[in-house]
Amino acid sequence: MPLYYQQKSISVNTFEALGIEEGLLNSIKVLGFTQPTPIQEKAIPVLLQGTKDFIGLAQTGTGKTAAFGLPLLQLINKEDRFPQALIVCPTRELCLQITSDLEKFKNKKTNVHVTAVYGGTSITMQIRDLKKGTHIVVATPGRLIDLIERKAINLEKIHYVVLDEADEMLNMGFKEDIEFILKNTPNRQSTWLFSATMPPEIRQVSKRYMDKPFEITIGKTNEGAANIDHQYYATQHHNRYEVLKRIIDFNPGIYGIVFARTKADTQDIAERLTREGYDIDAIHGDLTQQQRDKVMGLFRDKSIQLLIATDVAARGIDVTGITHVINYELPDDVEVYTHRSGRTGRAGKSGVSVSIVTPKEVYRLRQIERILNARVHKMDIPSGKDVCRKQFFHFIDKMLQADISHGEYETYLPILKEKFEAVEKEEILQRVAALEFDRFLKYYENAADLNMRTEDRRTERRGERVERGDRPASRDRDTKGRSFSSGGNYQRLFVNLGTKDGFYKASFLQFILDMSDLKKEVLGRIDMKEMTSWIEIEPSAGKKMIKAIDGKNYRGRKIRMNDAESGGGRRK
Repeated sequence: MPLYYQQKSISVNTFEALGIEEGLLNSIKVLGFTQPTPIQEKAIPVLLQGTKDFIGLAQTGTGKTAAFGLPLLQLINKEDRFPQALIVCPTRELCLQITSDLEKFKNKKTNVHVTAVYGGTSITMQIRDLKKGTHIVVATPGRLIDLIERKAINLEKIHYVVLDEADEMLNMGFKEDIEFILKNTPNRQSTWLFSATMPPEIRQVSKRYMDKPFEITIGKTNEGAANIDHQYYATQHHNRYEVLKRIIDFNPGIYGIVFARTKADTQDIAERLTREGYDIDAIHGDLTQQQRDKVMGLFRDKSIQLLIATDVAARGIDVTGITHVINYELPDDVEVYTHRSGRTGRAGKSGVSVSIVTPKEVYRLRQIERILNARVHKMDIPSGKDVCRKQFFHFIDKMLQADISHGEYETYLPILKEKFEAVEKEEILQRVAALEFDRFLKYYENAADLNMRTEDRRTERRGERVERGDRPASRDRDTKGRSFSSGGNYQRLFVNLGTKDGFYKASFLQFILDMSDLKKEVLGRIDMKEMTSWIEIEPSAGKKMIKAIDGKNYRGRKIRMNDAESGGGRRK
């Protein structure tokens, strides 16, 4: 059983009191670090001992990088220029972010070298950087294993291993990779694991490779950040896109991420919004690393207002100042919702997590509330007039706050006064407003009410009962007498992928939908076993899924998918 670190009765409110050395204190003071966050306050004294295994459960955006980064920078021997600390994280973006943060944290007078190794770029250059000598290596699992197998990195002298966003790595199928890395760091003095959630598989890894770890939980496991306002808009399925537009238009200063299920959905939403003049772009699995970096660069410097993303493509994104996360559809896995919403409300700022919910998704919303231990507030979908009013006041505020001190406007004032001499002030304001709001006023002039009405609420309640399974439905039986919901005449597909391949039901669903570009609505029940799975699908979509997935490779193994009744996928 893990030991639990007990916080002192008197809160430690300075980094100096935590034991951070003077050089690092000077560096973080320049960065504006004044008081430690809760995870930093509890973790740093333990980690500075350098000999204790540690588990830290906290949401993203709570200061975890400094919680493990400052102790690492203090513990390593600066004189020995070989890898002494290894930080493993799920994605290239997070790898680069951690490296950048460590470079900012470190004492500029101390010759500490941090090297990032990740996929999607030249491995030769990274090998060259490692050969120059380094103290701390920040790595994604796949690229690190490539380097280990090429004998291009020596982990024999690694003393400290940090697993950051461990649950994300698990969801991405890196469990075996993590175990391989831990086996190849035999002389580590301590292992530090940071995660937003603690699924059973991570607990198994901790029991196998960690010795009586101190465990700290900031907030409740799976609980959403306290400064995030969780909201939802109830509507019918065919109104999703219009509701999304209303949400965007009703929040003119929005800077956020819209989550969709599949790459096809992200492309469709992005194309429609782009045609209508919105500053947006999309990221999904089909983008090259160069394309992805370009989109992320535009998003980080706020050249685009919204990023449309799948869960897989968005993993590891760490961008400050996000005001809204919009769930175009609710995810199947509650933990995925936690990760999505955790991208806003960071560093003490408030944020909003918005979900567009149809009647069939209501029960899933209740599950999310129970796990979050937080209320998801139902909001009225803004009317056309509400949107125009909000946009108008936003424009007026922007106009009043505009900086006119640096322009040569005085040169043109006499001409302006002459031009508008016969025009009343009120008319000038009307003309300015007309130029700015003509598009909005025309679009929303006869806008429909998208809110659920009385008959819709009855459908919503029926949908909630259906999600719970409270219906007398005909059921098909497999050869062992287990039942599958029919809900229609589903075709059943067999595929030779299962939980042993690192999939959970949610990540498997995302995988097959991404691969096939199909929508979730065509699927029925998914039954997953260790090595195989069975998928219920509408017959009209079955051939498309088989064509898209059968014969493809997953982690070096050929995927076999066929009709379960044709013989190849029958259960024995």
